Order: sequence, then C-alpha cells, then structure tokens
Amino acid sequence: MKIEIVTIGDELLLGYTIDTNAAHLARVLAAEGVEISRRTTCGDTADSIATAVREALDRAGAVITTGGLGPTSDDLTKPSIAALFGREMLLDEVHLAWMQERWRTRFQRPMPESNRQQAMLPAGARKLVNNHGSAPGIWLEDERGRWVAMLPGVPREMRGMLADTLLPLIRERLGGGGLVVRSRTLRTTGVGESHIADLIATIDGGVGDVELAYLPNADGTDLRLTVRGALPGNADARLAAAAERVRSVVGTAVYGEEAADLAAVVLEMCRKRKLKIAVAESCTGGLLGARLTAIPGSSDVVRGGIISYDNGIKTSLLGVPKAMLDEHGAVSEPVARAMATGARSATDANVALAITGVAGPDGGSESKPVGTVWIALDMNGEVEARRYNMVGDRAEIRHRSAQAAMEMLRRRLLA
Repeated sequence: MKIEIVTIGDELLLGYTIDTNAAHLARVLAAEGVEISRRTTCGDTADSIATAVREALDRAGAVITTGGLGPTSDDLTKPSIAALFGREMLLDEVHLAWMQERWRTRFQRPMPESNRQQAMLPAGARKLVNNHGSAPGIWLEDERGRWVAMLPGVPREMRGMLADTLLPLIRERLGGGGLVVRSRTLRTTGVGESHIADLIATIDGGVGDVELAYLPNADGTDLRLTVRGALPGNADARLAAAAERVRSVVGTAVYGEEAADLAAVVLEMCRKRKLKIAVAESCTGGLLGARLTAIPGSSDVVRGGIISYDNGIKTSLLGVPKAMLDEHGAVSEPVARAMATGARSATDANVALAITGVAGPDGGSESKPVGTVWIALDMNGEVEARRYNMVGDRAEIRHRSAQAAMEMLRRRLLA
C-alpha cells in the first residue's frame, strides 16, 4: 500500500512550527508495511488544501492529512476535501451533543459556538473517534476506492488517533503477512561519530544486509539500523543480529535504544545503588537539574541543586573559597571540584555533579574560549574533573554540558 501525507498549516510553511506529525506518521506506517510515497505541506487556504489532496489522490489513491479540523475560520480541511468528493457538509447531531456535554462536565461552562464547526462532517463520511480531543477524525472514500483520512494537527491528538482508530483500519486493508520497514536505534554519547565509524569498520562483514545511518545530535550519535521489504519476524531477527554486532565494538558508548534518555538511565543506575544526587550549576543555569527531575519518579534519587551563577553564591552556598575564585577564575578545575563537594555536603547526597563554563556568545578569552566547560563529579568524597571544549551556540553548549555531566556519572557507575 502507498499513502501520501499532507500536513496543513501556514505555521508549518513559515517555519514557526516543526512538522513532527509527518515524521511520526512515516515511522509508524513504515513499520506496518505501508510505503509513504510523498509528503506535502500546504497552507491553510481552501485552494491550497484542495490542490495538494487532489494531486496526492491522483498519484497514490490514499491520503492522510493532519491539521485544519479546529473551530476557527482558518480550519478549512473538511469543506475543501468534501468538495473534491462532491459531498455537502452536514451537522452530526450526536457529536454536537457529545461536545456540549463535554464542555459542561469538563470545563463547567457552555460550549463556545465556534466549536459547532467541529460537528460538521462531509456527507457519507466515516467518523473516526478522537479519545484525546473534541475534533473527530474523518475517513472519506469514493466509488473508486480512493480515500482520505483526516486527522487533527495537534500532535498529541494525532498520535493518539493514529494508534486508536486509524491504524486498525489500515491493517484491515493490508491484511496479514505484509512486508514491513523496521528500524532499531542505538543511542551513544561521549564518542565521536568518526570514531564510531572506525570501530564499526572493524566488524567482519559489517552489519550484514541491514542499512546503517549515523545521526549526530547534541546528545551524541544515534545509530539507526533499518531493514526494508521483509516479513516482520525476519526483520526483527536481522535487526537484533545487527545491533549485537554494533554493540560488540561500540560497547559501553551505547547507553540505550530508541528514545532512551540518559537522565533516566543514570537515575535508574543510582536507584539500584541507593545513591542520592545533587547538582551545582553555573553556565547551565539549572538545565542539568531540569533534565534529571523531568523523569517521573526522580524524587527518590535527586536531593536538590544550587544554581551558583554568581561567584558570591559559589562562596556562600557551596563553600568555594574566594581566594580560589580570585586565583583560578570561576571556570577552572579547582572551582568545579569545590562546587561538586559543596553541593554534596550541602544536600547530604552521595553524588554531586558540578558544571562551570563559558556558554557564550560573549565572555570567552584566549585561555578560556567560548565552549570551555569544567565538569566535576564527587562520589562519596572521591572527586574527578574534566575539561571539555564544547561546540555550538549557547543553547547547544549548555545542552552538551548537561549531557556530558550525566555521562561522566554513568561511566563512573559502570566502572
């Protein structure tokens, strides 16, 4: 089966919103054996929507759209596509009543009149249940078997509806035993992309007949393995064998798979060892603490943190001697070590991570250019520190610094 994706919205065309919907649809559908033959983005006008969907139908005969199902004047997806199929718009009294009750019980107020538009459906359309919002999805099919599935543009709603409602319909069309496209991603950090490539080059036979893509990012380098046009069981077996080959040479640089978060990995390692964590941050301004506490259940591991952006705070709350700051500067090994020890002591933690650096774009010097970062780890009084030369803009340097701090702790716990 070939399907085209049409994502709708001026905010996508203008670059104000990143089109995560198309990427998610492509990944999920490929895993089901569906070929995404083209992805198109169009604006909110009726002509743009009609043209994009008409051309997609002519090419593929099956189209999924996202966006334009809301209650406002720029939500024109339904009437534009209904016109393509020669269908009029009709009020779904059942859905209207459901929305009115939803507003009364959930929001304790009457439904805004503008939301009435969401109960207008093309004649003969199949309503797709939305368990995650008020706008229903729509399945519209013509006498030639060509169809369009319309989903909301809100990512949370779109993903939920895809899993709950649309995928079962597509699976019915596919039948059993179809060929699939499957991927498996290994996440690495702390090792450069080129070094990983050199390690993988030493594998006799490489990764076999599996595609390998290197995906460098601010967290590290993701290694995506892909099998195309295989039966599900065969694809999974080939991916498992290829992943094992990669792990045999890359080793502990792999910290997880798929969407694994290094913060969650580190927290679980500490939890198993009954360790408590504290942080002291200067240039990252709380980013490390935010990464850790964003993980559900982190409260049983994380003790707290101190954002010691000002040198006076480094002295008063972390106990960094003023003389040390005067002699070495805030971005230095002695200060990073003292910050880590001070944070551990102040919070009665077993482990403390400290970060101090020059995130830029200003503030660098010849000896400490922008990107210079010192990270220290104090584990039960044993302190280590390392200097990093981070690349990127301010946001990237801060993100890479938090990632490097967690990786320093992970490596210590693996030792």
